[in-house]
Amino acid sequence: MEQTGQYIFEFLRSYGYFVMLPLMIIEGPVVTIIAAMLASLGAFNVFVVLILSIIGDMAGDVILYGLGYRYGLGFVRRVGKYMGITEKLVARMEKYFARHGGKTIFAVKSTTGLCWAAFTAAGIVKMDFKKFLKYSFLGGIVWSSFLVAMGYFYGYLWREIKQYIESIGWIISVLAVATFVAITLYKNWRAKKMLEEKDK
Repeated sequence: MEQTGQYIFEFLRSYGYFVMLPLMIIEGPVVTIIAAMLASLGAFNVFVVLILSIIGDMAGDVILYGLGYRYGLGFVRRVGKYMGITEKLVARMEKYFARHGGKTIFAVKSTTGLCWAAFTAAGIVKMDFKKFLKYSFLGGIVWSSFLVAMGYFYGYLWREIKQYIESIGWIISVLAVATFVAITLYKNWRAKKMLEEKDK
């Protein structure tokens, strides 16, 4: 993970905004954190990074929605197992949509680790696309803002401490990766709790 992060760091620094958006669609959180760190060091405009992060994240959501809309459960059966999406999980998410609609998209986007299943399920049940985009955008603001703030903070630490500690770059990179892993584990735990509560 650390090696991958370092590679993305160098790649972004070399090619800039031109490759940032495509990379954010593929691996939004990691790229957003690194881009925000670079923004803190003066390489990018932090507000542009935030906007691109939101757009890239939403583009990924729309792709999953489109796959669910176009192929339905056939997509889940053929490809879902490789993405951690099961028919049982999608069925549970469909029940959330029936009760809470767009709020489910917002909650999943900003607090849980069920994004892939939720957005695919939204397409399968043919949730109103405008409504889907609205809540994906609102949730994206929360999630991307958090990631950008975290990356910018670590970039600030890097800039301020590098004159005292020669290896600060690696230390900050490790801290950033550790924080991201902790957040991911927390979101997965929240997702599990969410599903357990639904089963009660």
